[in-house]
Amino acid sequence: MNILSNIADFKRKEVASRKALYPIALLEKSLFFNTKPVSLVHYLRRADMMGIIAEFKRKSPSKGTINAYSSIDHVSIGYMQAGASALSILTDEEFFGGQNKDLTRARELNYCPILRKDFIVDPYQVIEAKSIGADAILLIAAILTVDEVLELAKLANNLGLETILEVHSELELMHRNQYVNIVGVNNRNLVDFSVSLQTSYDMSKLIGKDVLAISESGISSPQDVIDLRKAGYEGFLIGGQFMATADPAKSCQQFISKLISIGK
Repeated sequence: MNILSNIADFKRKEVASRKALYPIALLEKSLFFNTKPVSLVHYLRRADMMGIIAEFKRKSPSKGTINAYSSIDHVSIGYMQAGASALSILTDEEFFGGQNKDLTRARELNYCPILRKDFIVDPYQVIEAKSIGADAILLIAAILTVDEVLELAKLANNLGLETILEVHSELELMHRNQYVNIVGVNNRNLVDFSVSLQTSYDMSKLIGKDVLAISESGISSPQDVIDLRKAGYEGFLIGGQFMATADPAKSCQQFISKLISIGK
């Protein structure tokens, strides 16, 4: 069994526990539950922005601890001031050191689209995402069936949330349905954790020009963004590149400034 399967199994057990502690009726009483989400699609296509989805994460299974002590306040506000189009907040605690309250705090401080980055395997988590202030969710095709993606994406749509379907292969593209707003190509192989931007280039030929697509993982330079944009991508999820530095917000600002400079 690979690490992704282990995470999914753990997540199902975790969700069962959370359902008992925080029933849906309680989640629906959240201040955020009846607020209108901010559109990630709209922000990624804004002409005055560069499509960067800046991620906040403390650790990962592949790299271990990345940045254990960064402040969600400083980093999330800094990302927005740097010109990021959206935030991605890891809420998985066991494997990524995240917490739901990280996303809620980012929501309190920023008016921008916020992606809840987690391993969603149950409708409960979609409702939970809305309750903590998320605007979009990520569904990983590799751990879900076609029917599960349909159920979860439809529920998200009903709640006003947008959905990114994360894929790594042509076969996983078959999970896409009418409720999926964005296709995200993960350049990291979640079985062996190898990373190659070639995955995005190969997948771009299969996704279609009418689909809003983003590239995730392994983007290390502004030139990577320029090249991926030429291949049809409109969004670029970057986390480790920023979080591995002493000041992630400053790193993001420098990255976007250089991107604007060379992109002119």
